[in-house]
Amino acid sequence: RSSSWSESFCCSICLDLLKDPVTIPCGHSYCMSCIKDCWDGEEHKENYSCLQCRQTFTQRPVLVKNTIIVELLEEIKKMGLQAAPPDLCYAGPGDVACDFCSGRKLKALKSCLVCLASYCEQHLQPHYNAAPFKKHKLVEATVKLQENICSRHDEVMKIFCRTDQQCICYLCSMDEHKGHHTVSAAAERTERQEELGLSRQKIQQRIQDTEKDVKVLQQEVEAISRSADKAVEDSEEIFTELIHLVEKRRSDVKQQIRSQQEEEVSRAEEVQEKLKQEIAELRRKDTELEQLSHTQDHIHFLQNYPSLSCLSESTHSPSANIRPLSYFEGVTAAVSELRDKLQELLSEEWSKISLTETGVDVLLSQPKPKTRGEFLQYSCHITPDPNTANTQLSLSEWNREVKFMAEKQSYPSHPDRFTDWSQVLSRENLTGRCYWEVVWRGRVFIAVSYQDISRTGDWTACGFGHNDKSWSLDCYNNNCDFRHNNIITKIPLPVSSRVGVYLDHRAGILSFYSVSETMTLLHRVQTTFTQPLHAGLGIYGIGASAVC
Repeated sequence: RSSSWSESFCCSICLDLLKDPVTIPCGHSYCMSCIKDCWDGEEHKENYSCLQCRQTFTQRPVLVKNTIIVELLEEIKKMGLQAAPPDLCYAGPGDVACDFCSGRKLKALKSCLVCLASYCEQHLQPHYNAAPFKKHKLVEATVKLQENICSRHDEVMKIFCRTDQQCICYLCSMDEHKGHHTVSAAAERTERQEELGLSRQKIQQRIQDTEKDVKVLQQEVEAISRSADKAVEDSEEIFTELIHLVEKRRSDVKQQIRSQQEEEVSRAEEVQEKLKQEIAELRRKDTELEQLSHTQDHIHFLQNYPSLSCLSESTHSPSANIRPLSYFEGVTAAVSELRDKLQELLSEEWSKISLTETGVDVLLSQPKPKTRGEFLQYSCHITPDPNTANTQLSLSEWNREVKFMAEKQSYPSHPDRFTDWSQVLSRENLTGRCYWEVVWRGRVFIAVSYQDISRTGDWTACGFGHNDKSWSLDCYNNNCDFRHNNIITKIPLPVSSRVGVYLDHRAGILSFYSVSETMTLLHRVQTTFTQPLHAGLGIYGIGASAVC
């Protein structure tokens, strides 16, 4: 009785008897300092709330000392009553409350899966002391006990139905689960616990393997960086040598032109000087001849004319010694031709450099799959799309099997449907690493294709493997051919009725395998895929079919 009295006058914040008690508008009381400290931390909020009933106040209530509670507390002290033990922990929001506490509930310590109730430390004692309770299953306090109750019969579920893979109560086992394979929940838990252990082992092994891969990839990143730095350094050195070589040749050509220019100009100026002297001599003789022509003395004319009229031969032949003005155009043409050849050579070599696989796919550091089990790690679900299926093709109920039919199927009109060839594409976009298998009969084209392949037109526009938008393995009898861009590659190996297709979209690898006890490679493609791919099937002739 005294305990309940003392609890009634305890502050719900400090859990001790009220000191300077104040009562807020909702009627709950607190220590003056406790509620002030609490609300002082909420001054940035627009309202204040009671910690017990959660009632909010838009304005901070004025805290006035409750004299009545003060007087009652004085009386309690005189009667020798003590405050509730300080270690009592009351259940707050989000806590699991004791189902057996009356009044203000303490926080539950354990929950019983048999009683389907939660207990504080005091009410839990019978489960430790009384024999009938010692066999009960205690767990950490939880609010999810209701999940153990059958919603139909309101009974505890202690049985597991393996037929329907669900927990049931004993009434369910005699009703709708009658005749099913049932075991106790504990037995199923034991078996699943073993599976859990195996799953954890697999996960831990995967973690170890992945950590190794991370380490390998880190080493590869470092190796890539070192290789790139070395390539840049070597390329810079080589290009510097090329630049120096071109500069040297430019200097040589320039020097050769200037030297030739100086030689030719010197020769021309020398001839020019001789010609000028010859002109001066001729003009002098012309003047003397003109003067002689005007003399009146016949004897003087006759005696001097022979010597004046005799001309010396020219020492220079202009037509033989003067070069044409286009003398250096040949050099310009030669340098221009050299430039064109160099440009062509650089373009050709640069194309080789660009096509070199410099974009390293670090995922290739992982080992390539070899066994069927390793390929199946990349297994993907392939579903033929009914909207693309030609009307000669029939799809099974789950769209897994495709058959060629003599009579056309009544499919609705659709822009994605193949109209001229009995082909179908998958719904799935294929990117990354993918593997799937096709069991075929008759004549079947097992293909991958871009989504934008033509749906109407001739064989080269639509047929799998007959254009640059698709790659196909043409299977017939026990033989097969590979087709791409209308080029056929004969494959000498026999093919089984099960073909595996492995695609590494990023690395540009497409491989076809004959699947039996071993994986036999039929054909591999190394290219660059520019779009996501879809799996494709082309089926021709009565009795031909394929299952993905």
